[in-house]
Amino acid sequence: MKTKTRIGIAFFLSSVFTVILFSVFVYYFLTRYSFADFYKRLEIRAVFIAKSKLEEEQTKVSAFKEARDAHLEILPEEKDYIFKINKHNNFDAASEKLGLPTSFFTELARNGNASRRQDDVFFSGIRYTNTKGDHLVIVSARNYYYSHHLAYLRNIFIAGIIISSLLTLYTAIIFSKRVFNPVRDINERVKNISSQNLHLRLETAGNDEISELQVTFNNMLDRLETAFETQNNFISNASHELSTPLTTIIGETDVALAKNREKEEYIESLKIVQTEAERLEKITKSLLFLAQTGFKKQQQKFGLVRMDQLLWDVKETVERVNPRNKVIINLNLIPENHEKLKIEGNEQLLHLAINNIVSNGCKYSSFKPVTASIGTTDEKIIIVVKDSGIGIPEEELKYIYDPFFRASNTRNFEGYGIGLPLARNIVRIHKGELQVTSLEGTGTTVQITFYRKL
Repeated sequence: MKTKTRIGIAFFLSSVFTVILFSVFVYYFLTRYSFADFYKRLEIRAVFIAKSKLEEEQTKVSAFKEARDAHLEILPEEKDYIFKINKHNNFDAASEKLGLPTSFFTELARNGNASRRQDDVFFSGIRYTNTKGDHLVIVSARNYYYSHHLAYLRNIFIAGIIISSLLTLYTAIIFSKRVFNPVRDINERVKNISSQNLHLRLETAGNDEISELQVTFNNMLDRLETAFETQNNFISNASHELSTPLTTIIGETDVALAKNREKEEYIESLKIVQTEAERLEKITKSLLFLAQTGFKKQQQKFGLVRMDQLLWDVKETVERVNPRNKVIINLNLIPENHEKLKIEGNEQLLHLAINNIVSNGCKYSSFKPVTASIGTTDEKIIIVVKDSGIGIPEEELKYIYDPFFRASNTRNFEGYGIGLPLARNIVRIHKGELQVTSLEGTGTTVQITFYRKL
């Protein structure tokens, strides 16, 4: 059974049950009220009958009769009975006459009032005492309200339940369709999306849960499309970067083997082959390391790493590789408590990531000073590397983490476009965040955030 059908049935049953429960509740209390009200009306009549028939003063009798005729309507099949209470309290005759159990008369004599019902005929009585003795005054009548009005009300309730059930069923069907039709449309739309048309998106409208689902699907499609584009760019760039040295090596060996040459020519060819082979080796190693750092299941050995000391090590390494590099360490925000500068991590990987970022800053700023700052909060360690180099064009910032991608203004600088994706992978392994902001011609700022375990 589909979810749409289950919800429709549940809505229908709950609504019908509520209507039935309310109808039974109203009918039950109206019935009880009608009984109590009718008994009270019979009791009032019993008082008038006792006063009009058992009073000794004729003037009072006449007055009660006039009041009764003027203010009390005659009830259907209304009858009154008067029984004198004998000293033996024997009510067998009265019981036989009215067809009521003797317990009714006993209760009436003892408590002074009592009531009883037989089908739709109601009995109510009082005990009346005067100089003539003790009497039981009983009035009976057919409860027309119970036999007709409540029956009519019962029929109205039954008809109302049937009509409301039909309306509820119709509403449940319409409601379930209106709720699940957008889901069905989403399902049909998603079925038509494949790797060939990842640019398609779901139409979003409104601000409800369905719209949130559509937005979630669109965000997922954005990520998938980006992943496919990244993969295509990676394959295209990797094939270009790998094929270039291979083509050079093959071409150079073909030229060298085409005919006998002088020793110097062979040496020159071997040098070219060696250079291209070393380039190919660097690219291959970078690719392997990038793949390893992106493999989440790979277990790395972690220990406590003090990040300010790591920055000094990176500075020493970068300036040793190229003496023209100039790195300035800013410690203005360093805390007094050195424990706040430590995180759980792999020192070699962290050194490699920060070294790549600092080296890029030095390279693309034409060896102008690069500033590396470090600061902490109670939960974070933040490292900011800022240069004043060529920057990155705004429209190309979204591609900076694609392997082998290099900005359009970096043609005069050596590199393979692997350093930044590798650094981001390493930062992610350490549950950190890497953010890059840049303005072409002004410089680039890289912020690395690590979260400390408190």
